[in-house]
Amino acid sequence: MTAIAAEAPPPGLRARFRHWWQSRLPASDTLVLGQRNVYILPTPAGLMFAATLVVLLLASINYQLNLGYVLTFLLAGSGVVSMHVTHATLRGLTLRLRAPAPVFAGEPALLDVVLASPDRARFGIGLKLHDAPAATLGWVDVPAQGQASAQSSFVPAARGLHALPALSVETRFPLGLFRAWAIWRPAAQLLVYPAPERPAAPLPPARAVAAGTARARAADGGEVEGVRAYRRGDPLNRVYWKKAAKAMASGGELASRDTAGAVQQQLWLDWQGCAALAPEQRLARLAAWVLAAQRAGAEYGLGLPGARIEAGQGEAQRRRCLEALALWR
Repeated sequence: MTAIAAEAPPPGLRARFRHWWQSRLPASDTLVLGQRNVYILPTPAGLMFAATLVVLLLASINYQLNLGYVLTFLLAGSGVVSMHVTHATLRGLTLRLRAPAPVFAGEPALLDVVLASPDRARFGIGLKLHDAPAATLGWVDVPAQGQASAQSSFVPAARGLHALPALSVETRFPLGLFRAWAIWRPAAQLLVYPAPERPAAPLPPARAVAAGTARARAADGGEVEGVRAYRRGDPLNRVYWKKAAKAMASGGELASRDTAGAVQQQLWLDWQGCAALAPEQRLARLAAWVLAAQRAGAEYGLGLPGARIEAGQGEAQRRRCLEALALWR
């Protein structure tokens, strides 16, 4: 008869089972490892060790070797102790996830996990993404009654608010005969900004607004100072030299100042200014404009269908605009 090899489950079925199993895990940004959530199985080295013990036992029985019995049961006892030590290395650990910082689509997002041991030192603990079998384990040792940090990263492909992937923490300490592991599903979410357009298009021209409706800044000479993108032909004394070196070093654009007693220049980054592009490409261009305006130190606002960010400056304005672009529907 011809032997029929058992086929592995199709990837779709395996993925559905993994999703069903992970959905049953409680989501939390802090996890305490214990008897109920730490699993253990022998490694390939552990299986070879067990096979060697069987061969030694059969040889000792066949040849009536007393020293063979001693060696066999001594090694077996060492394996049993190793199993308990491996499981106890994870049992009692506390895992806490630090809030992940927002990233741009296509850039790696860092997951920083703090491991704390309430009693003894723990050695050889690895952390990785559970759904990425080829992911590299980051190994750490946790001191007695202390903490250690382990990092893992993944690359989000699209903008928006994303759930974090499940993490796997494991150890094979001390002999590598057994692998103990736990699966952790964090509750935190990651905000992903649109990937900025590269190369970035020039900033739109600034517009004049009444000084009473805009937040004007006083220049050194006492006049009202507005900032706009540099345009060819602007006199050198209008270039905003305080920002020039920083802008050129970071690949940004120069900015020029406008001074007037009753008006101020503002940049308005508007959805309609990218009318020739698809929606996602518009978001990419607007994200690039936000970064360029921030580097130039300009005052700018953002207009989207159904959303409007009033003109402002600084890191808080940058975050508001990029968050609106990331969450736009």
